Amino acid sequence: MHDNVAGAGTGAEATAGVISIRGLSKTYGTGFRALRDINLEIRKGEIFALLGPNGAGKTTLISIICGIVRPGEGEVLVNGYDIVRDYRKTRSMIGLVPQELTVDAFVSPKQTAALSRGLFGKPADPAHIETVLKSLALWDKRDSQIITLSGGMKRRVLIAKALAHEPDVLFLDEPTAGVDVELRRDMWQLVRRLRETGVTIILTTHYIEEAEEMADRVGVIHNGELIVVEEKNELMRKLGKKRLTLHLHDPVERIPAALEAYALELRGGGYELVYTYDTHAARTGITALLSDLNRAGLRVNDLNTKQSSLEEIFVSLVENGA
Repeated sequence: MHDNVAGAGTGAEATAGVISIRGLSKTYGTGFRALRDINLEIRKGEIFALLGPNGAGKTTLISIICGIVRPGEGEVLVNGYDIVRDYRKTRSMIGLVPQELTVDAFVSPKQTAALSRGLFGKPADPAHIETVLKSLALWDKRDSQIITLSGGMKRRVLIAKALAHEPDVLFLDEPTAGVDVELRRDMWQLVRRLRETGVTIILTTHYIEEAEEMADRVGVIHNGELIVVEEKNELMRKLGKKRLTLHLHDPVERIPAALEAYALELRGGGYELVYTYDTHAARTGITALLSDLNRAGLRVNDLNTKQSSLEEIFVSLVENGA
């Protein structure tokens, strides 16, 4: 399921992806194994959503790629450079927006972005800082102390800080947790614009509907293992199921014995029967179900179908351990 590595190496040699991860494992001093043999290629210019329950290994994986946590076994390359041997080079290619607020409360957004750019060895570029702050609707607050800003504005400052040194790769670790719907929408517009300029976006999110809307590919991590990596639309096609809801003319108290094989759910006060079927199967069983309903004397007023969401697929993957 994972992409093959092509021509990966160190230095300026080309790789199949902007990030290449091979055989990556991490065990902490306590004996806790946070990651188990992770293999992953992340392509230039894509939006990759990393999903998983709390404690699954998402933050550890991001922290290793960003140089915050040392890897155990395996190799991670960023644009062909090794994150250990070429630490300064790879770190300068990456922007990280962490979950926690990590900015000085008594400086301004403009100062924060400019300082971050300098820390990565980039020459001062007021025009770039202005562009970043304007894109995040921070320009009017550019000289305000961060302590005076709202939680949503502080979150925007974190993104400005991460973008100040013009990274090739941007990690967004739960970027919209605890922010309002309007700000969430603004952030996703920004993500789309960044992707259009060639920036690769890797995000973790609890709002799986955002991954469903935004991501090109999805990876699901569970108990330190990457259990699936797939194009989002293909994942939903292959693992998704459809629900057929049958609206009955008259309510029933229980599902007739003749229909037990269909594993129907009774809902809506007895007026609805819900049939779940595999969209990938050769036969859906709907024709036989409708015939058996008729034989059981149940009249159907209406019916409709609904495709399962990415969230439902994610939950089933984790519950089954894939």
